[in-house]
Amino acid sequence: MPETHVDAGDLHDEPFEPEVLQSDLAFEGAVWDVRDDRVRYGDGEIRRQYVAHTGAVAILALDDDGRVLLIQQYRHPIRHRDWELPAGLLDVPGEEPLEAARRELAEEADLTASQWEPLVASWTTPGGNDELIHIFLATGLSDAETPHAREDEEADIRVEWVPLADAVDAVLAGRMRNGILSLGVMAATLRLRDRG
Repeated sequence: MPETHVDAGDLHDEPFEPEVLQSDLAFEGAVWDVRDDRVRYGDGEIRRQYVAHTGAVAILALDDDGRVLLIQQYRHPIRHRDWELPAGLLDVPGEEPLEAARRELAEEADLTASQWEPLVASWTTPGGNDELIHIFLATGLSDAETPHAREDEEADIRVEWVPLADAVDAVLAGRMRNGILSLGVMAATLRLRDRG
């Protein structure tokens, strides 16, 4: 493969929409669906199945002492109680990602924030789903007026405030492997470093 050189300012994902010859609903789920597509690609045709995802938000909530809020809950596909950032689906029609992030922070952590800024956005697993997650940095934290009632996996959420540097160390040592958490703590570390 020939080597190419791209100016750093020109690095970006590029939209590309080959002709979809057929798109079938392979599985209709309670939360998301699985699609089965036939696509014209180059001189041939490819077939791909993927999760059609609503999209999501996550929140890196940082307190005045430089600690990040982590939650731990059971995730059935991986059979772990992993450490995560507060997060949730973009499943309310017409709701913008920032509003969803505000809602999720209140629902998962009983917190509000006075300052919000986009931190980073990422396709979580582009070979298997079309989920785009928006991660926000939330500061100026305070308790929500009303605690949120939780059920199922959320009923036994464990909440910890961890120094941001300790969270980064745990990610780099492989003790915490949640991809959204990893991306969020690394992006926040770089953002704060750049602010001096």
